[in-house]
Amino acid sequence: MNKPVGIREVAEHAGVSIGTVSNVLNHVKTVTSANLEKVQASMLELGFVRNDLARQLRMGGGNTIGLVVLNVANPFFADLAHALEAEAEANGHTIILGSSDQDADRENRYIDLFEEQRVRGMLIAPLDGVTPRLSRLRSRGAPVVLFDSTADPEQFCSVTLDGTAGGYMATRHLIDTGRRRIVFAGGPLPQVSERLAGASRAARESAGVTLSLIETGDLTVAEGRIVGDQILQQRPEERPDAIFAANDLLAVGILQSLILAEDLKVPDDIALIGYDDIDFAASTMVPLSTIRQPRELIAREALRLLEEEADPASGHVHARHLFTPELIVRESTGPR
Repeated sequence: MNKPVGIREVAEHAGVSIGTVSNVLNHVKTVTSANLEKVQASMLELGFVRNDLARQLRMGGGNTIGLVVLNVANPFFADLAHALEAEAEANGHTIILGSSDQDADRENRYIDLFEEQRVRGMLIAPLDGVTPRLSRLRSRGAPVVLFDSTADPEQFCSVTLDGTAGGYMATRHLIDTGRRRIVFAGGPLPQVSERLAGASRAARESAGVTLSLIETGDLTVAEGRIVGDQILQQRPEERPDAIFAANDLLAVGILQSLILAEDLKVPDDIALIGYDDIDFAASTMVPLSTIRQPRELIAREALRLLEEEADPASGHVHARHLFTPELIVRESTGPR
C-alpha cells in the first residue's frame, strides 16, 4: 500500500517550500498565482488529501457538526437532517449524520465519535432526555443543542416544537368535528408524553369526550397496522370515532388497516389525524390531517444557537426554544 502523500512531498514536487504549501491550504490569499497553480497541480497529480482532523486539532475546532437523530428512516428526521444540511452548507459548515435507531449504546457511540473527531458542535435528538453522557459532554464545554423540550434550560439549549400545544390542537380539531370517543396511539410513552398531555387536556375540557390510550412499541407503519387491526377486532359499537396517531407513519399504518374493512370508512366512521406532516401525508389514499412542524425554522435556530455556543465572545445564554405547531386539515378528519 502506498504511503499517504503529505505536504512535504507536494512541496518537493512543485518546487516550493513547505510553508508555501501550508499557505495554499490555510492562507491562500498570501500565495502568488504562479505558486498556487504549481501547488494545486502537484496536489492533483500526487493524489494529495488534506488531513482536516489534524488541522482541527491544531486550530481548536473545525467546520464539521455532528448530528444524532432517533431514526433516520423516519421521514421527519430525514427531512430535518436535510434542512440542517442546507442551512449548514450556507454557513460554510458540514453535517455528519448518525442515527441512534433508538438504542442508547449506539447514541453514546456516536457522541464519543464526534467528540473524538473534535467537531465544532453537536445537534442531538436524545433517546432518554439528558443522560449522564450528555451531562459529561456539557461539563467539558462542548457546544451542544438538543431537540428535546425537557432539557434543563440552564444547562442546555434546546429547540423543538411545543408538543403539548400540538397534542391539544389535534384533539381539539377532532372534537370540533363531532368526535367523542378518541384513541391516542403512540409510544414509547416518554417520546410522545407531551402530545398525550395536550390531548388529555383537550378531552378534559370537553363534556362527554373520552380519551383512551393504545401504547405502541415504536412509531412505524408496521406498529400502526397493529393498532388498526386491534380496533377492527372490536365490535362496531365499541370502536372509537377518532384516532390521534402520535406521528404520521403510525397514522399511515392505521389507515392501511382500516381501509380494508368493509363495514368502516375513514373519516365517516373513524376520523384520523397524524403528526409531523411528512411529505407523503397529503398523498395517502385518504389524505391525512396532521400537525405540521416547521423543520426549516427549527434547523435555522438550532444552528444559530450552536454557533453562539461555539463563540466564547458571543455572551451566549442557554434557553429552551419552542416553536408553535400548525394544524393541517385534510380529508381524513372530515365531519361526521
